[in-house]
Amino acid sequence: MLTDPDAVRVLCFGDSNTYGTCRSDSSTFGTPTDDPDYIRLNPDRRWTGVLQRLLGQGYDVIEEGLNGRTTDLDYEDRAGGNGRSYFGPCLLSHRPLDVVVIMLGGNDLKPSFGRTPQAVADALGGYVDDVAAHLTDRRGRVPATVLVGPISVDDTAPGYRDVVGDDYDPAIPTRFRELATALRRVAQERGVRYLDAAQVARPGDDGIHLALESHPPLAELVAATVRSVT
Repeated sequence: MLTDPDAVRVLCFGDSNTYGTCRSDSSTFGTPTDDPDYIRLNPDRRWTGVLQRLLGQGYDVIEEGLNGRTTDLDYEDRAGGNGRSYFGPCLLSHRPLDVVVIMLGGNDLKPSFGRTPQAVADALGGYVDDVAAHLTDRRGRVPATVLVGPISVDDTAPGYRDVVGDDYDPAIPTRFRELATALRRVAQERGVRYLDAAQVARPGDDGIHLALESHPPLAELVAATVRSVT
């Protein structure tokens, strides 16, 4: 079935929580990732797929998630993880776009990067600037941008220490909350929408990635905002 040429185009740009990474012991379906302890949820289970179903045929949801993606930082041992270097070409590839939803920043808070929540929020402000500077919607206007704050980190989850390994830091849950506050402020300063994912979604048994049952409520939260700006 061809996409409706008049559909409202919604780009969802993020990291593993947009990609659909989930602990394999949380579900019996999905496609494998490189890590045998994880799967990638099937398209109809990921929040982006649920979002498409909720919005219906008048919308075209474009999924752009990548495991480990940062805002604008490079890994020493992982190519392509710098989201900012890909974001511009991504916008141009999918234009025209009516709504750009950005759910990113958690990976920047890994202790190995040594980055503050405010610095991460400021980097995401650059994404808002990129949309305003380089992109138009189908009517020639600046697309609506939606910044989505992170879910909470649960460092008491049974699989948390196994996942973070040498990157364990007891301050991480606090820094995630501080990122949400800083990101809300950046959204207000730039006049774009902010959504608090932690209000409706929680992590699964690794304490980091979205729980399976949290994908639908997150999709509902995003869908309500997308409808309100289109």
